[in-house]
This record gives sequence, structure tokens and C-alpha cells, in this order.
Amino acid sequence: MCGRYTVSGPEDILRELLDYEECPSAATRYNVAPSQFAPVVVVHEEQRRSVVEMRWGLIPNWAEEPTIGQRLINARAETVGEKKAFRDSLRCRRCVVAADGFYEWRKVPGGKQAYFSRLKSGTPFGFAGLWDRWCGLQGQTLETFTILTTVANELLEPIHSRMPVILGKEQREAWLSPGTDVHRLSALCESYPAVHMETFPVSDYVNDPAHDSPRCMQAVPLASWSTLF
Repeated sequence: MCGRYTVSGPEDILRELLDYEECPSAATRYNVAPSQFAPVVVVHEEQRRSVVEMRWGLIPNWAEEPTIGQRLINARAETVGEKKAFRDSLRCRRCVVAADGFYEWRKVPGGKQAYFSRLKSGTPFGFAGLWDRWCGLQGQTLETFTILTTVANELLEPIHSRMPVILGKEQREAWLSPGTDVHRLSALCESYPAVHMETFPVSDYVNDPAHDSPRCMQAVPLASWSTLF
């Protein structure tokens, strides 16, 4: 799964995702959590990309209550096309979620240990996402998103069995293109190669979603995690 992530270099990330010299501003985030707002890239009918702040936790447009979004922060890539909550969005409301790292928790004796993962190159990337627009009976409107997950690669598998779908530049182009067929979409959701990634333990400071500072992604001493591999 993916339950927290970072947008620690928003200008670099959006420049990478939009391929523009001039990019909109976005807040620096070190600990994005479900129900919070974060930047995603969408494509309009005229094929122009833009950045929209949406709430994490997809609320289907047909939902009676917005609380369903709390359960839909992630969508399994293997079955996303079969689920009522995601089918329409997979077909016509795909997005790329701006990010440059993510957290996952490994079960250890007495609790859980948080780990931070990113690309070795430090290159920004995007998660494969879906979005929807929900309108309440009182006239309120919410645009929300979910992050697709897939089977963890060999680097992350000892920590958790799932990982977010990370899209490279070519994959992002295909993911956002309205003309990409469902078989091609499935192929885009493979695990990102472990050889290009790194992961390291961080302190339990990140466990609190109210904490949003560089300390969240600061590595802890190797001695405390050397038994992982």
C-alpha cells in the first residue's frame, strides 16, 4: 500500500511532470497523509496538463457520503478495472500524483518500523492515480484521488508486500493519454525496478501526520535496521 509520501521538492517535481519551464507553485510536503490535499497532474480535453490540489482518498461521484474516501486511498492495480468505485475513473479520469518519495512500515517485534523509499538518482516521479469529482446534497464539491499499488519489488518486499505504482516519463505520457487502451494501462502498473531505488529507516516522528518537516525523512543509524536483509 501507500499511506504516506513526500513532495519535498515541489518545483522540481512539477517541472518534471509538466515538462514546462514555468510551473505553478505548490507547498513543500514531507509527510502527506490521507484526507489531506496534495497536487496531482490531470489532462484537460484540449490535451493540456495542469496541476490541481485534490484530497487524498477517492470519493466516487455516486457515493452518498464522503466518508467512503477514507477507505479508498489506494487501488490495487490488478483489480482496479473490476471495482465499481474505480472503473469509470480508470477509463477517463486518470492522473499522476506528484511525489519524490514515500513511507512504508515494517512489522517488527513490539511494533512497526518506518522506512523511506525514493529513486537513487533523486529524480522526482509520479504515482499512477485516479480521480473523481463528488457533489454533495448541500452543494459542496470535492475532487479526490487514489494511488494505485502493485506487488512490491525485491528491495521493498521485506518491508511490505505492496508498493505504489511509480511512473517514469514515458509511462506518464501513456497513463495520461486518453487513447491508451486497458491492456497498455495494465502493463504500466508493473513494479518499479529495485535496482533504481533505495530505502532506509526513519524515526517514528513520521508516524504522526501532524508532523511535516525534513525530520520525517531523516535516516536513523544503520545499527537499528541492519537485520532487515
